[in-house]
Amino acid sequence: MMAKPKSKPKKAKKNLSHSAVKQDRRLFKRLFACLLIGFLLVFSIYSAYLDNIVKTQFEGKRWELAARVYANPVDIYQGLTLSASQLESLLNDLHYQYSNKLPSTGTYYRSGDVFSIRTRGFEFFDGREASSRIRIRLQDNMVSSIRKLGSATDVALLRLEPVQVGSFYPKHKEDRLLVKISEVPRTLIDGLITIEDRDFYQHYGISIKSILRALWVNIQAGGVVQGGSTLTQQLVKNFYLSSERSLWRKIKEAMMALILEFRYQKDDILEAYINEVFLGQDGERSINGFGMASVFYFNKPLIELKPHQVALLVGLVKGPSYYDPRRQPQRALKRRNLVLGEMVSEGVLPPQQRNIAQRYGVDISPIKRLSSSRFPAFLDLVKRQLSRDYQEEELRSDGLNIFSTLDYSLQTQAEKIFKQTLYSLNKRYGIEQGKLQGAMVITRREGGEVVAVIGDRNPRFDGFNRALDAIRPIGSLVKPAVYLTALSQPSRYTLTSLIDDSSISLKQQSGELWQPQNYDKQEHGAVSLRSALAHSYNLATVRLGMALKVPRVKRTLEVLGLRRPIEPYPSLLLGALSLSPVEVAQMYQTLAGEGFFTPLRSIQSVTANDNMALQRYALNVRQVANPSAVYLLNTALQGVMNEGTGRSAYQYLPADYGLVGKTGTTDELRDSWFAGFSGDYLAVVWLGRDDNKPSKLTGASGALKVWSKVMQAISKQPVHLTQPDDVEYSWVDPFGRRANEFCADAVQYPYIKGSAPLEDSPCVGAIGETLERAGNWFNDLMNSR
Repeated sequence: MMAKPKSKPKKAKKNLSHSAVKQDRRLFKRLFACLLIGFLLVFSIYSAYLDNIVKTQFEGKRWELAARVYANPVDIYQGLTLSASQLESLLNDLHYQYSNKLPSTGTYYRSGDVFSIRTRGFEFFDGREASSRIRIRLQDNMVSSIRKLGSATDVALLRLEPVQVGSFYPKHKEDRLLVKISEVPRTLIDGLITIEDRDFYQHYGISIKSILRALWVNIQAGGVVQGGSTLTQQLVKNFYLSSERSLWRKIKEAMMALILEFRYQKDDILEAYINEVFLGQDGERSINGFGMASVFYFNKPLIELKPHQVALLVGLVKGPSYYDPRRQPQRALKRRNLVLGEMVSEGVLPPQQRNIAQRYGVDISPIKRLSSSRFPAFLDLVKRQLSRDYQEEELRSDGLNIFSTLDYSLQTQAEKIFKQTLYSLNKRYGIEQGKLQGAMVITRREGGEVVAVIGDRNPRFDGFNRALDAIRPIGSLVKPAVYLTALSQPSRYTLTSLIDDSSISLKQQSGELWQPQNYDKQEHGAVSLRSALAHSYNLATVRLGMALKVPRVKRTLEVLGLRRPIEPYPSLLLGALSLSPVEVAQMYQTLAGEGFFTPLRSIQSVTANDNMALQRYALNVRQVANPSAVYLLNTALQGVMNEGTGRSAYQYLPADYGLVGKTGTTDELRDSWFAGFSGDYLAVVWLGRDDNKPSKLTGASGALKVWSKVMQAISKQPVHLTQPDDVEYSWVDPFGRRANEFCADAVQYPYIKGSAPLEDSPCVGAIGETLERAGNWFNDLMNSR
C-alpha cells in the first residue's frame, strides 16, 4: 500500500518529458517557418534583383559596339580616267573575289577591258546603295560605258562601297556586327538548335531532358557532340556572368535563364544568342556573333552563306580555337561534317544538300577584312577631330559609322613611295640606319579634305604620330607669311620692290647679338622682293620683317590658320617657330585657297548603328586674307619652283604645272621641310631625326624629293591661279622700273592696281626715239613717192 505513492513522480517525469518534446517540436516548427519565410524573402529579393539585371541589360544597351571608319567611297562614271589594272586593283582592295559566274555579292569577272561585277549593297550616309550586277567597259584608260548586266540601260553613276580602314573598339576588344533574326539563314537556326539545344522551343530555360539526352548521345558518339546547357543558359553565361566555375554560379545561371524565358519571346532570346556567342580571335580582338564571324571567315554577309559555311560556323560554337578553320582545317572539316550529319538526322537538311556541302573544303576567305588600324596616323586624326563632338565612351561603344575623307588608293600609293624614298635617302646620305624619320599630310586643294596622313617611316606603325605630334622648327616655311604681310601693303611693297640682302645684327632680350646668315654665307645686296623669296635669302627677309614689325607677321600667321601661341621675336622671321606637319598644312591650305580659310577635315559624316544620320561635316570657308596679295605671293612661290630652291620638282612633274611651294631647312640640317600644291593636291613633308641630331638633308634634297615623287604619282591637274580684278600685269626691267615688251630682259609681273612702278626704264625712252625716227623715215619715204 505504501509503494503506490512512489510511482507518481515517474508519471510526472514522463509528462514533463513529453511536454518538453512537444515544446521542442513547436520551437523547431517556428524556427523552420522563420527560416523558410526568411529564405523565401531572401529568394524573392534576390530573384527581383536578378530580374532587374536581366531586364535592364536585355532591354537597354546590350552590347558595346565598335565604331567603324570608312574611306571615301569610290564613284565610277562614264568619262572617268581609269585603267583596267587600276579597276582590278580597286576591286582587290575591296576584297572582291574572281568568279565568272558572279555567284554572290562581292564577285567580279574580267575579260580584257570589260568587267562584270556583282556589287555589295551598302548603307551610305545619304542612303542605301543596293547590290547590282554591272558591266563596265573601258577604252583608252577611260570608262566608256556602265550598264546593268542583261540590259541596255546605262548607269549614270556606280558607287562602290568604301573600304573599311579601321575601327575604334570597346575596352574589352569585342567586335560584332548585329543581325536581326530575319537576316539569319534558316539553315543556321536549324543547325544551331540541332547541335546546341533541340528542345529550345519547348523548355523554359533549363532542360533536364536535354542534359540526359546529351549525355546519352555523347556516349554513343564517343565524344562530345551535344552540350547539356540550353541556349538560354549559354546566353546567360556569356551575357551576364563571369567565367567562374562554381555551384553557386550554376544556380544563378539557372535562375536567370528562367527569368529570361519568362520575360521574353524565344526569337528575342535566339537573336541575342546569335549576336553574343564567341566565335574566334583575331589578335587582341574577339570575334563575337555570327554576323561578324561570317565576314571574318567568309568575307560576306550572313544571309548569303551556303549550308557548308553555315555548318562550319555552328561547329565553331563548341570551340573556336580548337576548330579554327585557318589553323586547324581538318578539325574544322570533321566538325562541320558532323553538324551536317546531325542536321540530316533531325530532318532539317535534305541528304542531297548534305552531300553537296561535304564536297567543299573549309572555303575560308584568304583575307580577313577586319582591321583596327590599317592607317594609324590617319585614324588618329579622325579620332581627335571626333573628340570635339563625341565622348570617348561614345566612340568606343555606340557602333558609329564614320565616313572619312581618306582616299584609299592615294594613301596606299603615298605610303609606298614615302617608304621607298626614305630608304633611298638613308642610304645615299649615309644616315644611321633606321634613324631618319618623317611625316606627310596630303589634302585636296579645294575643300581642305585630308586624303592621306603618314606618321612614321613605317607608315603602318601604330605609335608616335609625327604628322600630328612632331613639333619641329619650320625654318623658311614661315617666310611666305613675312612676304604676304609686305604684299598686303601695296603702297609700300610690290614683287619688284628692292630690299637689302646684307648683314644685320639684332640685340636679343638676353643681351646677346643675333647675327643671321644666308645659307650660302654670302650677301647679295639689293634684290627684288620676289627674288629674295625665290632664293630664300635670310638677310633680306629679316630686314623686311623688321621694317614691317614682327607682331604684324605674327598676326599674318594667325590669319593663315595657326592657333598655337607665337612669340613675336625677330628669330620668328627665319622660322624659330615649332609646328607639326598638320599645322603647316593648315597654314598653306589658306594660300592654296587663295586667301580663303578652310579648316582641314578628315570626316564627311557620322551615322548611328541603325544608319540614322547624326552629323554632317560640311565645308566651311571664309575669307581671311586679301586675295590680291595672296595671288602675288603665290606667283612668287611659283618662282621658288621655277628658278629657286624648289626647281628640282620639275624633274618629276610637267614643266607647265605651275607648282607653288616652299622649302624649309633648320640649323645644322636638323629638319628638312617642303610644303606646296599642284592644281588638285596640297602636301607637306617633314624629314628629320627623333633625337634632333643633323639629318644631313636640306629641304630641297630631302622633303622636296619625297613630295615630288608622291605628286608625280597622284596629281592630275596643273595650278591655275585666279587673277583678281584689281590685279594687272606690267612690264618691268631688272631694276624694277616700268618697261615694255620691246625692252631687253623686261619681264611681266602682277601688281595690285595703282602699285606698278611709275619710273620709266631708260629703254622705254630709247625705244620711243628709235620708233619716232623710224616713223619719220617712213613718212619721208611715202612723201617722196
